[in-house]
Amino acid sequence: MKTYMPSAKNIDRKWYVVDAAGLTMGRLTSQVAAILRGKNKPQFTPFMDMGDYVIIINASQIKFTGKKLEKKVYSTHTGQPGGKTEILAKHMMEKNPELAVKYAVKGMLPKNALGRQMFKKLKVYAGAEHEHQAQKPEVLVIEA
Repeated sequence: MKTYMPSAKNIDRKWYVVDAAGLTMGRLTSQVAAILRGKNKPQFTPFMDMGDYVIIINASQIKFTGKKLEKKVYSTHTGQPGGKTEILAKHMMEKNPELAVKYAVKGMLPKNALGRQMFKKLKVYAGAEHEHQAQKPEVLVIEA
């Protein structure tokens, strides 16, 4: 008996569109991260990018549970002394909700070159319109 080893030419990538209106941030992003990795496929291989493309629409209508909107802080650092900036989740969702969703998904992917490659397959839009109609994405229903 031989062990099946998938190759790059055997990977069948699909496009999915997810409507994030009314869904919880963590539950949505964890399922999206699994699809980006390819864990929903029977031929999943940890060291290969087996995942599909995911388009998230209505990112501005995602819900947070508890008091996360008032207490969760996103912080970045420029690398210079005094270059730390912090922004509350409430302000992030008002200014740039796409970035908040991307931060959540990126944190759930591997922290290496493979994770960066997987992250490029994520497309996030604040509104209901997206520019990927030519790819004919399938609607993916996420259970909240």
